[in-house]
Amino acid sequence: MTGKPSFFAVMRNMGKEFYLLSLMLYFFFISWAGCYSLLAVWLKEFFKLSGSEIGFAYAVFSVTALCLSPVYGMIQDKLILRRHLLTVIGVLLCLCGPYYIFVVEPLLRMNVLVGGVAIGLYMGFAFNAGIGALESYTERFGRVAGFEFGHARTSGALGWASAVAITGILINIDPHYNFIISSVAGVIFLILLALLNTANDYSKKMLENYESNDQKKASFSELGNLAKHGGFWAVIIYVVGSSIYGVYDQQFQVFFVSKFEDAAEGTRMYGFLNSSQVFLEAACTFAAPFVVNKIGAKNGLLLAGTIMFIRIGGSGLVESPLAISAIKLLHAPEVPLVIVSFFKYITTRFNPALSSTIYLVAFIMVGQIISAALSPIAGYFYDSMGFGNTYLMMSGLVLVTTILSFFLLSNKTLEGTSESNI
Repeated sequence: MTGKPSFFAVMRNMGKEFYLLSLMLYFFFISWAGCYSLLAVWLKEFFKLSGSEIGFAYAVFSVTALCLSPVYGMIQDKLILRRHLLTVIGVLLCLCGPYYIFVVEPLLRMNVLVGGVAIGLYMGFAFNAGIGALESYTERFGRVAGFEFGHARTSGALGWASAVAITGILINIDPHYNFIISSVAGVIFLILLALLNTANDYSKKMLENYESNDQKKASFSELGNLAKHGGFWAVIIYVVGSSIYGVYDQQFQVFFVSKFEDAAEGTRMYGFLNSSQVFLEAACTFAAPFVVNKIGAKNGLLLAGTIMFIRIGGSGLVESPLAISAIKLLHAPEVPLVIVSFFKYITTRFNPALSSTIYLVAFIMVGQIISAALSPIAGYFYDSMGFGNTYLMMSGLVLVTTILSFFLLSNKTLEGTSESNI
């Protein structure tokens, strides 16, 4: 009897779509990192914004993504494997450099609140909601084509690492260089998307197959039924806790740089730390599908929650840059476990035809609600009681939601679904 083909055998026979999508994720994350990875440092050092003011800017793009997530999700579920929404997102990436240099900077000098809104609107449309559309598109493509989302998503982590390896250096020379890098990456993203558009009949066959089997089930009434599904609310509770890592990360670079007497040196070191973390994250992203296939999606989510609790709480207990760096590196296994486990969980416990909508509503939208609510509060606490105590409070919330998720998340998958693609 012929056994199941190995991962490497599958990869050797994979169509060019897998590699195009992997590269698209790579350049999307380069673009994102160019204008986001040191955003808090840029706002603090060049425009002298306080922690509360920086938190306001983050809250705005969280609210923007919050409003857009269900819209992006339903659009992508209706488009299935068509790429219209990704084209719009790609154009926004291309506009990053001109927008930050010629629109955002003058507005920040004129009025901090107006500048914060300008940053928030762009980041929400292009990245905070855009990443959900791109990731859900890739995951859906993988389900039909037979590759693991986590293996394609590895390229995204590598893209972020490639960018942050130099953003810390470039920001001390001229921050505009980072914004220009974002735009160039956006142009390449669109070129890759165009190549995906002209793919062979393989993509067309996949589209026809998906339309005949799944798309007829996707509807607004089906989406409305999710609100009556107890399992959906169990997922929401988990996401409330897991979203804390985004709030923690927002001003972590400010916390890290504050541990150095020379701010420029701290910024450079943060760039190296961030790059090391994300290269390690890339390796963990590649390994995550194998781990989650072994332990199950629910256990993968719980493991990620436990790591998150340790990482955030540990940051509040240590003082030296070396110890803080070691704790920060726990981000590397944590995030891939969350994303890979979450996709496997929702596509095996809910209607797979609604995967984009569920992901953008339950994961991205709820995450943005938490971020919008907590970002200004966290900024206030950073200013009033310090980073350490604030991190301890955050870790307590993660612990509570992880314990609740142990009892609320389901081990049972839908009939005919599997947590393993390869």
